[in-house]
Amino acid sequence: MAGLKQPADKSHFLLPDLGEGVHEAELLKWRVKPGQFVKEMDILADMETDKAVVEVPSPWAGTIKEVCAKEGEICIVGNVLVRYDIGSAANAAKPAVSTPSPTTAKAAPPAAVPKAPSNEEDQGTVVGSMSGTLSVGDRFARRAPEHAKTGVASGKALATPAVRRIAREMKVDIARVPGTGRGGRVTAGDIERATNGRGSSEGHVQRAPVPQAMVSRAPLALPPVSGDGVAQRIPFRGVRRKIAQALDLSVKTAVHFTVVDEADVTALDKKRKEYSAVTGQKLSLLPFIMLACCKALRKHPTVNCNVDDANEEILIKSVINFGCAVDTEHGLMVPVIHQADQYSLIQLADAVKDLAAKCQNRTVAREQLTGGTFTISNVGSYGGMFATPIINYPEIAILAAGRAKEKVLVKHGQFYAGLSLPLSLSCDHRVIDGAEGARFLNTVVKMLEDPAHLIG
Repeated sequence: MAGLKQPADKSHFLLPDLGEGVHEAELLKWRVKPGQFVKEMDILADMETDKAVVEVPSPWAGTIKEVCAKEGEICIVGNVLVRYDIGSAANAAKPAVSTPSPTTAKAAPPAAVPKAPSNEEDQGTVVGSMSGTLSVGDRFARRAPEHAKTGVASGKALATPAVRRIAREMKVDIARVPGTGRGGRVTAGDIERATNGRGSSEGHVQRAPVPQAMVSRAPLALPPVSGDGVAQRIPFRGVRRKIAQALDLSVKTAVHFTVVDEADVTALDKKRKEYSAVTGQKLSLLPFIMLACCKALRKHPTVNCNVDDANEEILIKSVINFGCAVDTEHGLMVPVIHQADQYSLIQLADAVKDLAAKCQNRTVAREQLTGGTFTISNVGSYGGMFATPIINYPEIAILAAGRAKEKVLVKHGQFYAGLSLPLSLSCDHRVIDGAEGARFLNTVVKMLEDPAHLIG
């Protein structure tokens, strides 16, 4: 277990970080039971995060005294996962007492000098490949045990960008505010209470008003749900739960608007069939749409950006990283094709198929799920036409491509049977005006209607 810093107190093991940005995981299966002796790196449990199934190993040898969660339960990073019977382990490891000979005494290394008690306790941070199950245990970060007792973060506080902005405006050190939200998150109400307390001790302080919508209120009483006719109860867990949280954050943060248009892809469809015949590879319209978006993003760089709400900045990106929405039996996943503008048409098609397959079998690497600058959702593959897609925050735009359908079109006063592709572009109105969104979509449409220019 090279590189693992072991906690000083081996009576319990806290659930380590199971990946960057992961704060909780579902306990799928215990591999141990109370009274069982485990060796260092023996697997304790299988955990499921939003993107992968993770094996959690024991950081040291010992006898399991207690498992602190039930299968199917959501476990929070930093909470106790298992407790060890350190008394039994100490007795088992204690060597027989004997008087060392003079020779042995000289050869023995000097006793280690006891270190002063530390206020911090080592706790795990995971690194490794996300292919299949993830190997945990190569890197540990330090977490103050007082965090769990007082709710005050010892490092970066858990809070949404909007709450951080409120804290800055009210000149509150958010790292010192006890969080009362889920998982110890700091809420707007916590900030307000902190400023009220500060005002009583420091005198009158001019403070920016907290937006009324952000003030934490008592939860509304939920309406009763009838249990009649329930065929199946499915726990809100795993990827589906993570999707709900991400969509909720996006809708509450980004100001959505959607612009729609249609592209005459009659000529492009003929070109697609020609490419398929030459390459022997069946191509859909998706890689052509991605190619058109690459060219449009270069022409409209403000669409290719992220919003850093924590620092109140718009980050225009020099790279084009395409997120591709993939429907899986586990829920929606959005793998990312990094530097998509460097790919050829065939390479884009291959990359989409490869990432879709990895999402289906849960072997997609975590770095392939982050860093997107623009997302495309192909709702047409399931028969949809127009849509109002939700932005993959912190990106600021997402394009939904519908199903291309034959219809009667008109060009230069002439009627003809053509293929029309419906397109829907959702944008964050805080960053993009309606006119710019329409101009971007119009550029995409022109690219698709001129295959010679698009592919040339």
